[in-house]
Amino acid sequence: MKVKEIMDKEFVVVSGDQTVEEVSIIMENRKRLVTPVVDENKRLIGWITSLDVTKGLREGNNKVSQIMHFKDDIVHVHENDPARLAVLEASRHKVVSIPVLNDDDVVLGVIRTFDIVETLSKLYEIKVYKIFEAMEQELKGITWDELMEASAIVTRRTTGERITPEEYEQRIKDSTFGEAIWATGGLEKFFVGLIAIGELVIARKVARARE
Repeated sequence: MKVKEIMDKEFVVVSGDQTVEEVSIIMENRKRLVTPVVDENKRLIGWITSLDVTKGLREGNNKVSQIMHFKDDIVHVHENDPARLAVLEASRHKVVSIPVLNDDDVVLGVIRTFDIVETLSKLYEIKVYKIFEAMEQELKGITWDELMEASAIVTRRTTGERITPEEYEQRIKDSTFGEAIWATGGLEKFFVGLIAIGELVIARKVARARE
C-alpha cells in the first residue's frame, strides 16, 4: 500500500502572505488542525498548526510567514512511499498530520493520524480465514485440510487446548485479525504462531512423501 492510497486529498493549503486571522477562519470552517503553506506553484514552503495560529493571534503576528514552521523542519513523505513509512514517521515525531509531496515538492495530499487509524481499523477487521487462505496459496502443494490439521496441533502444543481441525477452521472463520492479535498476546506472537504452523505443515508433508 502506498502513501497516496490513504492520504487526504481534500486538504487545505495557504500562502505565506495570507493573514493569520484569515487562515484561522479557513481552518475553522474546514475543520483542519494543520495546513501546508505553499508557494504559487503549490510547492511546500512551510506548515502551520492551530496552536501556531492561536499563538500568532495572541502575540500580534499578522502574516502566516511569521508563524509557520519552515520546510526543512517539517516531516514529509513522498506519494509513492510505502504507507507504513507514514505510520512510522507519525509515531516517531508525534505529529497529527504529514504533508505528501511529489518529486517537485508539490503538495498532493496530507496523511492524518485519522487516516492511519481508519486504515489500520479496516485491516484489523479482516477475517483470520482470509489470512489462512493466503497461506494456502503460498504453501504450494499444501491442502486446506493439511493446513487445518497443522494449526490444531500447534494450538494444542502452545496452549494445551485440545481442538480439532474442524473446530479450528470454525474459529478462524468467526475471528478477525484484530481479535486474533489480542487473543494470542500481540502481533509478534500471532505471526510466530503462523510461522510454526507453516513449518509443521511442510515438515508433515515431507515426512509423508518419504514413507
